[in-house]
Amino acid sequence: MGKKQNVYGEGNYVATRKYNEGLGKFVRSGKVSKAARDAAPATDADELQMAAAEAEGKRRAKGEDPALKGRMPKAPIPTKPDATTSNTAPETPTAPEPGEDK
Repeated sequence: MGKKQNVYGEGNYVATRKYNEGLGKFVRSGKVSKAARDAAPATDADELQMAAAEAEGKRRAKGEDPALKGRMPKAPIPTKPDATTSNTAPETPTAPEPGEDK
């Protein structure tokens, strides 16, 4: 079976691998601090524009990701089992024996 062609999005493992390798290479190069300084706003106008863009992004967001703060919300624990029974299916299903009709 040949390789899949034109794989895009989350299924593009080759692109993901290349990105991760390039990112690791950049981090190991020691140029992260310089790149961060170069990305800082140069003027007050740049700073205002960046702050406005951040505010717009936050306005559309549903909230802060709890994973960023190191804690995940806990799933609710049921206090007691559901006492209702179903009228549509038997509690313990049984299969007919061979030659027996049910």
